[in-house]
Amino acid sequence: MMRGLRSTIALAAVLVVLGAWIYFVTWKKPAETASKQEKVFSGVEADKLAELKITSDKGDVTTLKKDGGTWQLVAPIAAKADQSEVSSIASALGQIEIARVIDENPTDLKEYGLATPRVEVDFKGPSDQQYRRLLLGDKSPTGSDLFAQRNGDKKVFVVPAYQETTLNKSTFDLRDKTILKFERDKVDSIDIKGGEKPIQLVRENTEWKIAEPLQVRADYGAVEGLLGKLQSAAMKSIVTEVAVPADLKKYGLDKPTASVDLRMGSATATLVLGGKAPDNTTYARDASQNTVVTIDSTLADDLKKAAGDYRRKDVFEFRSYNASRVEFTRGGQTVVFEKVKGEAKDALDKWRRVSPNPADADKDKMESLLNRMSTHRRRLG
Repeated sequence: MMRGLRSTIALAAVLVVLGAWIYFVTWKKPAETASKQEKVFSGVEADKLAELKITSDKGDVTTLKKDGGTWQLVAPIAAKADQSEVSSIASALGQIEIARVIDENPTDLKEYGLATPRVEVDFKGPSDQQYRRLLLGDKSPTGSDLFAQRNGDKKVFVVPAYQETTLNKSTFDLRDKTILKFERDKVDSIDIKGGEKPIQLVRENTEWKIAEPLQVRADYGAVEGLLGKLQSAAMKSIVTEVAVPADLKKYGLDKPTASVDLRMGSATATLVLGGKAPDNTTYARDASQNTVVTIDSTLADDLKKAAGDYRRKDVFEFRSYNASRVEFTRGGQTVVFEKVKGEAKDALDKWRRVSPNPADADKDKMESLLNRMSTHRRRLG
């Protein structure tokens, strides 16, 4: 009796394995592969698309329209779109190919996850009266493809699974996440509050100077680095689209922990930072907007730096390549070196000791010394 039961179980196991093998072999049969990799939507030009509607697997339905060559969100909110994200979707719609036709006349779309598609992409070109549609369902048994349908066709086919990364986008994914918009080359003054003392940085021609709390030359790279971080600062999440006074208090924005004002002539862009968010980000808002967002906390740390962090720290203001004369004085004795042109045609410049005891100097040692001097930086407490 037990032996018969074991035989039955073993036979059942063999049938399961055999069935799976037949399924996967059949799945990969080359005879059913779409010939010449037919495009899902022929004749679609990415730069000619005028309208998109994306339904993500999270349930977001986002409508976008192109206005003057720029994509804009029009629903569920009105906002500038992330041009890179939307352009990737438009490009994919013009290039995506049918990897394989699965079922010309399916009887049960649930089998493919298409009875209730996970992702839907609708779009219009300039001459389209109705939306054209791409529906995405479950992954294929191999995991390398997605079951799909287009427009009102019954036919089920598969497209490469990696396309889901491009097409499955939430409203937040499709939104421009730049938190502070300004023209970097027009910024002429920066006021920072967040450290022990307020800092004011002022541009004079091509140089930056610290005006408060001390008056010295600023480190150009440090100031431009701050502007770069502010320009690229992106929201990590949207906490509330329309903040009321109670929200500002709740998120620490009524009494900011840090702020920065960027002045561009008569225009000003202001970023205000509040308290820490639960995910170790920081609450923030553009002072001209009512939206509260979260940003990376490293920017908050930058705004809490001291004035010394923006001060120019070069001990010597020169570069080794443009030095032509060097005098060293030690113990009452002065040694003078000068750069002179090589005597032969196309000869390289060389260094000579002109006093005392004129003689050629070791070029490599001189250049090494000058490099160390030009990059020597003072330490500020």
